[in-house]
This record gives sequence, C-alpha cells and structure tokens, in this order.
Amino acid sequence: MKVVLYEENRVMEVADGYARNYLFPKKLAAPATEANLAAFEKQKAKRQAVIDSNKAAAKEMAEKLEAAKVVIKADAGEEGKLFGSVTSLDIAQAIKDLLGLEIDKRKIIMDGHIKVVGESEVSVKLFPEVSARVKVVVEPK
Repeated sequence: MKVVLYEENRVMEVADGYARNYLFPKKLAAPATEANLAAFEKQKAKRQAVIDSNKAAAKEMAEKLEAAKVVIKADAGEEGKLFGSVTSLDIAQAIKDLLGLEIDKRKIIMDGHIKVVGESEVSVKLFPEVSARVKVVVEPK
C-alpha cells in the first residue's frame, strides 16, 4: 500500500497491515490518494520555498560577514600574548555589536581559542552549504 508519511515528508510503499494497524491510527500517515498526494506536493513546495528564502538570507548575511573586519580589544602582555583568550562567545558578541547580527556561538568554528594579538580567520556556519570566513583582529587594550 502506498502512503504519505507525515514525519518523513515522503511517499512510500508499506505493508497493508502496518499502514492500517499502526500508521493510520497514530496519524503518522495517510493513504496515497490523489487528494492526499496533491496536498503533499503543495506542502512540499511551501517547505522548499521557505528553505530557499532562508538560504538566500544566509547568503546575504555571509556577504556582510565576509566584508566586515571584527575588532576585539583584550588585555595583553608586552609580547602580544593575551591574559586569557578570545572565544567564540566574544566573537559572536563583537559581530552583534558591529553588524547587529545575532549569531549563535556554536555556529562559529575555530581551531582553538585565540591567545595572541593579531589577525585570525574563523568560519561561521550560517545554513547547510552556506558559511562565511570572518576576519577577527585582536588588539591590546
């Protein structure tokens, strides 16, 4: 029997008993009738439109981030070593202050904490297949 699975957003073939005794009573699927298939395709198109608009917004944000140079002031010794380190939270806060963009600190990918004064580059994952390289400049206070 062909059914439309709601959770997985796809149409597939399942055993008749499995569909009647498990999927239909729990409202996990519907029979693949013409009306249900049409509604499924319409819903699929809406989801794809939302994904496309979110991806376009992420690409726009990536362009802004790549054009920006994020400057962070930190306490440092005479040799350029920081007292502490610059973390992804510090970078996210600096991006928010500079550009007004809310970036989750978990989306900032670093090799490790920045522990010296100078310029570094970090990656920000904005959307699947969309990421930006951000220049981070650490200056002594």
